Amino acid sequence: MFNVTGVLKRLVIGRAMRSEELGETLLSKRLALPIFASDPLSSVAYATQEILLVLTLGGLAYLHFTPWIAAGVVALMAVVVLSYRQVVHAYPSGGGSYEVVSTNLGPSAGLVVAASLLVDYVMTVAVSVASGVDNIISAIPSLAEHRVLLALAFVALLTAMNLRGVRESGRTFAAPTYLFIGGVIIMVATGLIRYVLGDAPVAESAAYGIQPEASSAHLTGLALLMLVLRAFSSGCTALTGVEAISNGVPAFRKPKSKNAASTMAAMGIIAVVMFVGVTTLAIVAKVHITQNSCQLTGIGGNCETFTQKTVIAQLASAVFGGDNSIGFFFIQAATALVLILAANTAFNGFPLLSSILAQHRYLPRQLHNRGDRLAFSNGILALAVVAGALLWAYKADVTSLIHLYILGVFTSFTLSQLGMVRHWNRALRTEPDPAARRRHQSARVINSLGAVVTALVLVIVLITKFTQGAWLAVVAAVILWVMMRGIRRHYDRTATELAVADPRDELVPPSRVLGVVLVSTIHKPTLRALAYARAFKPYRLEALTVAVDKTETGDLQQRWAELDIDVPLKVLASPYREITKPVVEYVRTMRRESPRDVVAVFIPEYVVGHWWENLLHNQSALWLKSRLLFTPGVMVTSVPWQLTSAAHADHPAARAPGSVRRGEPTAPQPGNPPARRS
Repeated sequence: MFNVTGVLKRLVIGRAMRSEELGETLLSKRLALPIFASDPLSSVAYATQEILLVLTLGGLAYLHFTPWIAAGVVALMAVVVLSYRQVVHAYPSGGGSYEVVSTNLGPSAGLVVAASLLVDYVMTVAVSVASGVDNIISAIPSLAEHRVLLALAFVALLTAMNLRGVRESGRTFAAPTYLFIGGVIIMVATGLIRYVLGDAPVAESAAYGIQPEASSAHLTGLALLMLVLRAFSSGCTALTGVEAISNGVPAFRKPKSKNAASTMAAMGIIAVVMFVGVTTLAIVAKVHITQNSCQLTGIGGNCETFTQKTVIAQLASAVFGGDNSIGFFFIQAATALVLILAANTAFNGFPLLSSILAQHRYLPRQLHNRGDRLAFSNGILALAVVAGALLWAYKADVTSLIHLYILGVFTSFTLSQLGMVRHWNRALRTEPDPAARRRHQSARVINSLGAVVTALVLVIVLITKFTQGAWLAVVAAVILWVMMRGIRRHYDRTATELAVADPRDELVPPSRVLGVVLVSTIHKPTLRALAYARAFKPYRLEALTVAVDKTETGDLQQRWAELDIDVPLKVLASPYREITKPVVEYVRTMRRESPRDVVAVFIPEYVVGHWWENLLHNQSALWLKSRLLFTPGVMVTSVPWQLTSAAHADHPAARAPGSVRRGEPTAPQPGNPPARRS
């Protein structure tokens, strides 16, 4: 029969790959950059915008803080990139911050990092996709009413591409990332050259005034400091995804650590150049953008229906000559693509981290399994579902989602740098070589600086974003932390309970086996179950039925006697027409009467070939099994009988055992002529 599901799966995911082909999926630096660094590289499309959105709460007066805030973000990125290069060399197994912290600060601290990163990966998908959709709407405003649908469609597309495997997704995502890098650099260079030549580009919003919010006008002292710190924490979105390379070291080609460190350095340099360029150009072009369009003055229309273009869209329009220019549409297309594909950083980081956590028994084991294309498919699907739910709940609105962002990043940054300081302290205690000691001391200084700086930023982010919605990210991380500890306790208890002290104790056979075959009527599945039960040679074998309908039960007893079946038929009374409860009680009574014996229950079942047929059969059997499995000393055996639909589902020539002996016709095997009757 034509398998529609299988064909669709192959079209979406591709052919299944053998485990031995895992080496073919390893990445060169050229492909690793767009896969693992698309998030921090693409964040330049909105990091500058986030700074301006906060500063313009106080009107135009505070925009002169923009260069200083941008300089702080650049300095922070340099420190974080240098710090994570140390992590890549010291811990090349791919655990990243989680492994560093677990090894040096303990499992509980490691779980804090893991929970924070898992939350942040989900937010990366939601924010990147929502921001990409924003840029599409900036170019085509009529799509605004379809914002959520577009966002969910892009998450589904990313999921399908990642299910095909890391290498294939890298090939797909490489071109848009490099086009975006090239386009932004060309735009920045063109705009700054025009500025130097006296023809500075002017943004369309430069003519708009901004009415400050009442609470943010004429700020001084502590209030002004809080505004600047809040703008700085929003600009720190440029650092999201920096740690993904340290988590993905095993995906690189050899030498893994060296290639990962080089990729991280390239990412840092490119991201800094683009962020500084976009911010400088935004200042030169006098971009004015606000969280609430009704703060703008001079727009000449209904402010509530006025759609502001993103910063990157306004710059492209100003530099390349308007909204209809080729350069404008190129930048918008590349920006939208790279922002959407930036979620790919999370689609690689989340499954890898969840796989490691599953291997350490902090998450369900299924997350450690590789799919047909050697990707961690269950992790990919879990990420897609949660991120899609967030996009739907927040209507794919970047401003609402951004407040939940970056908290997890700086939690992992801070703890991992503290862990690295302890790592170098331990190494220095045992390292006798002077040259190696100098390298360790230099690395310790870098990580110490990183720990101090990122801790300060974490405090700033907590203070400025907690009441804006970041508390939800904190709550989610705490719930994850508690859940992972609970999962680990369950696995530990199970392992302890199943551990074998002396194999001889477990290999002692039961005194006797008491066989019970469940019977509803006399048909082929019942007779097969009886024959199968006999093959076990139990000490005692009996058939068991429940008297739900007196007439049917009487007919069954009469038919049983007529066929002279040499297995006694036991009838259980059921005045309330229940089936499961009388059977379970009877089996438990057998166990109480013979506690050293094992009761083997044989249940005849139909095997069907279509999903809808399962709704018509086997419900009683399933419920009985689920109850009997919880009874100690009871073994439950399903005895299947394949109906015609099941036999034709995958094997057209399938037949019931014994059909040849009974003289039943045989379907021809491929390549063989049909059997002839004499």
